[in-house]
Amino acid sequence: SKQSIILNYTDQIKNDMYVAMKSGDKIKTNILRTLLSKLKKKQIEKKEDINEDEYLSIIKRLVKQLKESADAYQKAGRSELYEKEVSELDILKEYLPEILSEQQTLDLVKEVIGQTSANSLSDMGKVMSLIMQKSNGKVDGKIANRLVKELLQ
Repeated sequence: SKQSIILNYTDQIKNDMYVAMKSGDKIKTNILRTLLSKLKKKQIEKKEDINEDEYLSIIKRLVKQLKESADAYQKAGRSELYEKEVSELDILKEYLPEILSEQQTLDLVKEVIGQTSANSLSDMGKVMSLIMQKSNGKVDGKIANRLVKELLQ
């Protein structure tokens, strides 16, 4: 069941964090601790276990924050802080599902456009929401968005 998938993820993250602690990997220990506390916080707010979509959105939000701060550090020439954020990003990406390639995304976009008989940019919202549903968080929204625009123009 989907529920057990999430428990497995959380257990996996906890295990990985303990391994990182034992081996003295501070960066990995800290980012996984941050992730676990965000997952726990969401669970407490919800008063029940979180589902896969919530799990993914929490990780994606954290990834987005790290990307933004990494960019800011890079622009400011703070290379040691930039490196740290990038290391944390690489660690978190291991807990996300494999993102579809551009070609796989294009195939999905074409399929959804066919199914919805979309034929103009006014159908964009309908097409995008179906793509996101069908892909289970495995699509890069920016890429999908661009492809949908190109095909519907």
